[in-house]
Amino acid sequence: MEKININEPRWDQNTYWGRAKHFFTTTNPLNLLVSSSELDKAKDLVIKYRNGDIHVSEDEIWRAKHLYDSAFHPDTGEKMLLIGRMSAQVPMNMTITGCMLAFYKTTPQVVFWQWINQSFNAVVNYTNRSGDSPIPVKQLGTSYVLATSGALVTALGLNNLVKSAPPLVGRFVPFCAVAAANCVNIPMMRLKELREGITVIDKNGNKVGTSKTAAKGAITQVVTSRICMAMPGMLIPPFIMNYLDRKGTLKKFPWMNAPLQVGLCGVFLIFATPLCCALFPQQSSIPIDSLEPEIREMVTKLKIEDKHLYYNKGL
Repeated sequence: MEKININEPRWDQNTYWGRAKHFFTTTNPLNLLVSSSELDKAKDLVIKYRNGDIHVSEDEIWRAKHLYDSAFHPDTGEKMLLIGRMSAQVPMNMTITGCMLAFYKTTPQVVFWQWINQSFNAVVNYTNRSGDSPIPVKQLGTSYVLATSGALVTALGLNNLVKSAPPLVGRFVPFCAVAAANCVNIPMMRLKELREGITVIDKNGNKVGTSKTAAKGAITQVVTSRICMAMPGMLIPPFIMNYLDRKGTLKKFPWMNAPLQVGLCGVFLIFATPLCCALFPQQSSIPIDSLEPEIREMVTKLKIEDKHLYYNKGL
């Protein structure tokens, strides 16, 4: 039986649908229901297969690999915090986002749910930190404080501005706050990359150098993906809820406000999370002509004939 390269995703990552299939598997919330013992068995199977100590069917090894990827840190091999795993993104975000959309009118509500959202983001960032170059606790704290402050200033400021606007306009304030927080949080979390650059490689995987330009491109892609991920669940439900509000449904059944919005967010996030994670290739390309002079000199020195180099954009 031919040995499968399980160090690479199962599907072709050069195509959008190949990346989407990979992230549909990685973000599958059903992975959260897998017992700890079953996860340990999957890890053991993956390690033995890599070492050539065991031979199993293709479907069996891929199932084990997908479970392993969903629960264990790729660098350290440690089991990750439950709510910090990629498979927890949909249930956690649907709950938090739905409540942000439902409770957005008063200052205490805005402060509480924006704080909850950024606290969850901090847990995700800590859980998925790099094992090779871990994010310092001070940087995590600074990012958390700045992102929370940015979200609160945006939300509270816009709430004051839209007081005289139609009710529908006010329902979009939480999305603006989340987008603003992403624009602060992600660059702050990856500040070291902006200062020192990230590794760029040739098509054969050989390191060519480190580039700040590539780091800016990677962070821009991640910010764009995160904002796009939030858009369906935060921009479509307001129209539905505004319609129900005008019809008097929410006044008749006030209890359905939060549960309905959480459910709507969940429906959109199940698809938006993997589809938006797949917008850009994990190994993104960048034209050599747009890189720093020292990188271009190294390309000439190494006699690289390609017009592009590659870098890991992160998540």
